[in-house]
Amino acid sequence: MEEVLPGLHRVEVPLPRSPLKSVNSYVVKGEERDLVVDTGMNREECASVLLRALRELGVDPQKTDFFITHLHADHLGLVSFLASGDSRVYFNRPESELLASWEGVGGLILLAGIPEEELLRMLETHPGRLYGPSALPTFTFVGEGSRIEVGEFSFVCVSTPGHTRGHLCLYEPHQKLLLSGDHVLGDITPNITPLSEEENPLGDYLKSLERVASMEVDLVLPGHRRPFRDLRGRVEELKLHHHLRAEEVLSLLEGGRKTAYELASGMTWDFEDPWERFPPIQRWFATGETLAHLRYLEEGGRVRRVEEGEKVKWELS
Repeated sequence: MEEVLPGLHRVEVPLPRSPLKSVNSYVVKGEERDLVVDTGMNREECASVLLRALRELGVDPQKTDFFITHLHADHLGLVSFLASGDSRVYFNRPESELLASWEGVGGLILLAGIPEEELLRMLETHPGRLYGPSALPTFTFVGEGSRIEVGEFSFVCVSTPGHTRGHLCLYEPHQKLLLSGDHVLGDITPNITPLSEEENPLGDYLKSLERVASMEVDLVLPGHRRPFRDLRGRVEELKLHHHLRAEEVLSLLEGGRKTAYELASGMTWDFEDPWERFPPIQRWFATGETLAHLRYLEEGGRVRRVEEGEKVKWELS
């Protein structure tokens, strides 16, 4: 735990057996009520660390509200456990509708070409199934321009779809501070996965990057890893990464039609192990990332989908 600014602390909540290693939970102290931004997964290892930090900071659950940047279990999972009956849980409306069921992944499954046995293993090990909230709290919906006042901080919600459909950041204009969730991370690239045939989340993400790059920000507090300062420089790095990734997809398609899953198996990833030894959930994320680039390229007229029986394959336009 560290004090980032007076009245604002960063708590590293562990994520056992995850390549991410930890998630950042931010505790903002107020005069009458405190605010916790993101919580960690719904598992004992996360709860014990965060609860200890809250006790050390003198945070009373009966006088604490929560802001959840997006629906992923490493940010949302513990909120029902931590929130009291008096807590407000700030969340975005688009993703609240996705939390009720897993039907939203149908579009991904249809377009990805994942083998059936492999798909079952992926879904069985998905952290959203294993470590999501035990029950959904009553949300207080916020969106673009909503304000949350806590102590010396006056936060403005910034809509940044891309990593997820309704992702929100918190911006403090007086201190030029951005709590970026998973929208912008300092040294890793957020996963982007479409959940329907129509979505173009990479296109949305790139627009959202331009949006935050235009803001006056001196310090970024991300959802994972260390805080950093050069937001505009990091945005340019992320844009270049996705450009190169799209070019890699096009290069692989020069060899002929492929499913998203087949393309993902031939692409370069940060894992040292070969594709066959990737954990199932990492193959899920890699396939989703590949599909996001295919949808982006499809909207740009550079690739097209072709139905072959029950499979969807992709080819150069």
